[in-house]
Amino acid sequence: MRFVILILLSAVLSGCAGVVSHSEGLEGTPTTLTPRSGTYKDLIALPPPAGKIYAAVYDFRDMTGQYKPAPASTFSTAVTQGAAAMLMGALVDSGWFTPLERVGLQNLLTERKIIRAESERYGRPDTLPSLRSASVLLEGGIIAYESNIRTGGAGVEYFGIGTSGQYQVDQVTINLRAVEISSGEVLANVTTTKTIYSKEIRAGVYRFIDFKRLLEAEAGVTTNEPTQLATMSAIESAVIHLIARGITTNLWNLKDAEALETSVLNDYLQAPTPML
Repeated sequence: MRFVILILLSAVLSGCAGVVSHSEGLEGTPTTLTPRSGTYKDLIALPPPAGKIYAAVYDFRDMTGQYKPAPASTFSTAVTQGAAAMLMGALVDSGWFTPLERVGLQNLLTERKIIRAESERYGRPDTLPSLRSASVLLEGGIIAYESNIRTGGAGVEYFGIGTSGQYQVDQVTINLRAVEISSGEVLANVTTTKTIYSKEIRAGVYRFIDFKRLLEAEAGVTTNEPTQLATMSAIESAVIHLIARGITTNLWNLKDAEALETSVLNDYLQAPTPML
């Protein structure tokens, strides 16, 4: 009897060890670059400008006031709070803008004070140049996040064996505008919207296979599109639309004017505005 108990204990311990090893394997998965959407491919495929535009971004806030639905959290916001970093990355990747650090301006000024103090201490001349001014100010933010724009599903069951599926569509909206610093005039304004899809598929069986024997089994999978990736895609699309609109209004120019007709910019200019 003791021998049987020892065998069972060793089996349980080996099973626990296997679970720990599997968990460690999941935690040890190598970090990868963030996956990008089709808008990113369009962004990096833009034709070059006649000259890069110095742009200042002070903030790109979450203006939705939306929080994740319970029971997920009543304190976590529904959308990312790092939209300013996403916008800065999109401006650099576009090849059209040279973004100037303004979000962390106080940190930058502090470091410049430290450099000047060090120069004075060692009697070196102050050769630190002044900060570069921007040509345009980019403003805006995440202005809307709507849940359950569309929901639906379907299912079928026959003799206790069935399958079903359902989906949900959310929506995030971005506003981006270029402002002339000398006059405060809004030069261009674009608003983009990105849908966020969630879906669930289930399959199960529930039936008696004998007089007193009931078979019940269920399996399913849920897929949720990451909100931050949808927000990033909407920001990238807004940058492309802003560039395209600025070209048509002569705010900035292409290096090769004829490239407009054959580039991805023309697709964005020709895209119709969806109507409700």
